[in-house]
Amino acid sequence: MHELAHLHFADADASYEDARYAVFGVPYDGTTSFRPGTRFGPRAIREVSFNFESYDPATKIDFSEVPITDLGDLAVSRLPEEVAGEAADVAGDIVRDNKVPVMLGGEHTATVGAVRAVRPDVYVVCDAHLDLRDELDGTPYSHGCVTRRVLEAVEDVVIIGARSGDREQFEIAAERTHLYTADTVRERGIDAVLREVREHVAERRIYLSIDADAIDCCLTPGLGTPEPFGMTPLDIREVVRALAPYAAGFDYVEVAPFDSGQTAAVAAQIVREFIARHWLAGR
Repeated sequence: MHELAHLHFADADASYEDARYAVFGVPYDGTTSFRPGTRFGPRAIREVSFNFESYDPATKIDFSEVPITDLGDLAVSRLPEEVAGEAADVAGDIVRDNKVPVMLGGEHTATVGAVRAVRPDVYVVCDAHLDLRDELDGTPYSHGCVTRRVLEAVEDVVIIGARSGDREQFEIAAERTHLYTADTVRERGIDAVLREVREHVAERRIYLSIDADAIDCCLTPGLGTPEPFGMTPLDIREVVRALAPYAAGFDYVEVAPFDSGQTAAVAAQIVREFIARHWLAGR
């Protein structure tokens, strides 16, 4: 890792020793299958984070008083399996030091490594895509294979917001995951879905991953693989508010900042939301 010159997540001013939350970025999009650009996601999220007041009126938390550090970006390798390993090394160090890893992406592949390091009981992901391919474009570590790889380490997987995948992936999802499609979220309402997910999670440790394309691309178009008819930013906020207290690790990935900044802005606020809700819960 190396420190980004004069750029870190807003209010991430604590020393590593004092920090409870350790932010790091993975600027990688080497397996992009449609539009490149997510390697610029971590920087865009950090930049826009300075737009917001440090005080969060919903929780009455001032982020300047929360011990957050920003470790900068990984100097990533070219091969996706090595990127996953590098993310695992960093997240593993953070967890061993009794801190919470908060990863900024960058493509979703890095999540495989972070999950392996955190070793949660449950993996919860908001994603437009099932990501249950065993291989894509010659590699099992493609961004389209993330949830399939996670299933090798975590048996209990919850997917929220999916609306894209081939027939085989939907069959695997039905057999091996708890799937709430974007249509399910819209028909049942996010509150009803989250009541069920919370009951399922109970008090177990989770890893919570937010793929930016879970949100309808008409609302946040800065995406490498855009899909319409998805969740809303408010839906994602409710997911984070409900599940952050149980999370031992978190990421927000797949931000490709070639829009007018709205995708990165949502990401930065959701990262803040995660930290605030986790801190408030005293975990």
